[in-house]
Amino acid sequence: MLITLTTDFGTQDPYVGIMKGVMAGITPGTGFVDITHAISPQDVRGAAYLLWTALPYFPAESVHLVVVDPGVGTARRAIAAQTPWGTLVGPDNGVFSYVWAAAPPGLIVQLENHAYCRPIVSATFHGRDIFAPSAAYIASGVPLREFGPVIEDPVRLPLPYLDLERGDILGEVLYIDHFGNVVTSIGRLVWEGHILHLDPAFGSLRSILVQPGTVNVVIGGQSFGPIRRTYGEVSQGEHLALVGSEGMLELAISNGNAASTFNLHVGDVVEIRRTEADS
Repeated sequence: MLITLTTDFGTQDPYVGIMKGVMAGITPGTGFVDITHAISPQDVRGAAYLLWTALPYFPAESVHLVVVDPGVGTARRAIAAQTPWGTLVGPDNGVFSYVWAAAPPGLIVQLENHAYCRPIVSATFHGRDIFAPSAAYIASGVPLREFGPVIEDPVRLPLPYLDLERGDILGEVLYIDHFGNVVTSIGRLVWEGHILHLDPAFGSLRSILVQPGTVNVVIGGQSFGPIRRTYGEVSQGEHLALVGSEGMLELAISNGNAASTFNLHVGDVVEIRRTEADS
């Protein structure tokens, strides 16, 4: 069995190692994979996006432990959910929303059974005292219904913005990666010859065909030009729009940092505008 870990704990402190120690004591021999511990502190939405990109690549029987939990110690619920992408364990704060949009949960329970928690539960480290033990017991084969009551009203974040306006495609910045590449909600985009097919990952838009050479990608008044295939289509230091590895429209600078250069932030509106030639 495999347990993945995603947190905003960073790597300086021992928190991640402690959770692994707790789980190893319950289910020896279980494998662990760290998806990331570099989520920005308390960034539930950023974690939701990264889970959506990562979890499809893991075995369906995996257990995914997620601790991005600004509401720790409050009335927010601790939950576990069965999905086609594995069993999710973490806080009920919307962090699983984007995964659920693609892989709907078949069962969600509240983690209330004290038999599957540590004897003393801290008000500030539920990752150690509730989530890690629960993940380990789930990985060892304990049925999900043993952990607590079924819930039907989990917290869900609004889905990323994606819309049409007078023929233009509008989205928003979803995530900024380590390189300063700006990932948007416009996707998924697939090249079909010289045409791009947009099959929306979020929302209810219909599929759209895009002529890459007759559109202009704009954010904050800054033009990123037409949509390119690769970084190599522009000179070093030049900015561009292209389709990223997950099929989402990205804004970048070849060998540079687009986010800092253009002062771009999560939530900024991005547009694919038709040029006159495509009107």
